Amino acid sequence: MFDIVSLTEIDPAAIEALLDAAFEPGRKKRTSYAIRADKPWSPSLSYAAVNGTKHVLGLLQSTPVALFALDGTAHPLSFVGPMAVHPAHQGQGVGRALMDTLLRAEADAQPGTDAFAVIGDPAFFARFFGFSADLTTGWRVPGPVERHRLLAKTSRGRQLPLMGSLGAPGTDSAPFALARGLA
Repeated sequence: MFDIVSLTEIDPAAIEALLDAAFEPGRKKRTSYAIRADKPWSPSLSYAAVNGTKHVLGLLQSTPVALFALDGTAHPLSFVGPMAVHPAHQGQGVGRALMDTLLRAEADAQPGTDAFAVIGDPAFFARFFGFSADLTTGWRVPGPVERHRLLAKTSRGRQLPLMGSLGAPGTDSAPFALARGLA
């Protein structure tokens, strides 16, 4: 059994320890980190799964970013990730519970949660949560990405541009990537 709590309740050292356990040491060089560009995660859309002793089994961070359309218009969305489940607790529904909590916040019409993007496993995000690579085929990102793993989801009729550059608001990395043709 586990509970889902706000990630703000978790010691930052425990967050880093879980991320180190779930991902390889070079995780901060991944494209998803460049998309977030060291922006802080959203406290209202980030969660942890903890057991009765408050041991962190998994976590999900959401960071406000933007899709910069070709005309330079910024379209805000939440970038999901990192999402990590400790290897000893994978396959126990932790990741699904974290995503269910995030999408319930969206269903409750929390501002800014009608569009999400993620770099992740399509078998998980598409199958269980309706994310699709069809929405992102014309998106550029500041680093390499397997195109089938760049996924997005919108709700409440929200439309996102089919072409643009994904990055953190307030940085010039996204427009630079678009202008330079980096992907």
